[in-house]
Amino acid sequence: MNLRLYVILCGAVVMTATSCVSKKTLEALQADYDMANAELQKCGEDLSTQLKMLKQCEDETQRLKSDLATAENQLNLREEQITDLREQVSDLRSLRDKQVEQVGDLTVLSQSANENIKETLGQLERKDQYINLLQSAKSKADSINLALAVNLKSVLADGIADNDIDIKVDKTVVMINLSDKMLFNSGSADLTPRANQVLGKIAQIVESRPGFEVMVEGYTDDRPISRACYKDNWDLSVSRATSVVRILQNNFNIDPNRLIAAGRGEYNALASNDTPEGRQTNRRTRIIILPKVDQFYDLLDPDNVPN
Repeated sequence: MNLRLYVILCGAVVMTATSCVSKKTLEALQADYDMANAELQKCGEDLSTQLKMLKQCEDETQRLKSDLATAENQLNLREEQITDLREQVSDLRSLRDKQVEQVGDLTVLSQSANENIKETLGQLERKDQYINLLQSAKSKADSINLALAVNLKSVLADGIADNDIDIKVDKTVVMINLSDKMLFNSGSADLTPRANQVLGKIAQIVESRPGFEVMVEGYTDDRPISRACYKDNWDLSVSRATSVVRILQNNFNIDPNRLIAAGRGEYNALASNDTPEGRQTNRRTRIIILPKVDQFYDLLDPDNVPN
C-alpha cells in the first residue's frame, strides 16, 4: 500500500512539474491519492484495534497466571492440612491401640483392683461434672456480660460522642472507658454537671445487677501535675476515682460495699504520651463491672458440685 501511494505521488509530481497533465488526469490521481490515504488511515485504525486486543489478551493472561498461583498456594495448603490430619489419625489410632491393650490388661485384675477402678471412675465422673459446671458458669457469665454491655451502650448512646466513651467485654468483666473531659474539669477531681448525668445512667444498670461489684480506676497522662492540692499524677488519679465512687454512693444510692476506688496514675497507658491525641486518650476514667470475689470462691469449691 505504501509503494502504491509513493508511485501515485511521484507521478503527480512529475506531471505537475512538466505541466503536461490534463485536469481530468490530475483529478483521477487526486482521487487515487485520497483513496490510498483513506486506506492507510483505516489500516492505522485496524492496527490500533489489534494492539488494544493484544493488550487485553496480555492482561487476561496475567490475571490467569495470578489465579493459577493462588490456586496452587491453596492446593499446597490443603495438602499440608491433609498431611496433618493423617498424622493426627495415626496418633489417635496408636492411642486407641494402647487403650485397648490397657483394657485387656484390666481383665486380669483382682476384685480389689476392680473396686479401685470403680472408685477412680467415680472420681473422674465427679471431675467431669465439675468441669461442666465451670463451663456452664462461664457461658452464663459471658451471656450476662454481653447483655450488660449491650444495655450500657443503649443507655449511654443518647447525647454522648463515640470518642468520649468505650464499652467492651474483657474476659469476665465489662469495662467502660470515659474521657476525662466528659467527667472532670482540667487538672482537678471536680466533676462536671455532665458527669452526674452520665454516672446516673451507669448507676441504673449497676443497681439492676446486685451480684456485681464496681471498680473505678483513674488514669492520667505523663505530664507532671502543677496544682498544690495534688502531689503527683498518682494523687490526682486516686482523687478522681474517689470522686466518682462518692457520686455513685451519695447521689445514686449504690451500696458502698460494692464499690472500689483505685488510681493508676500515668501508667497502663493506652496510647503514646508524645502527642496531644495520645495524652487525651490516656486521661480517662475506667469503670469495671465484675462479679463479686466470693462468687468465684463458691464456684471453685468442689463441695458445691452436684452429686
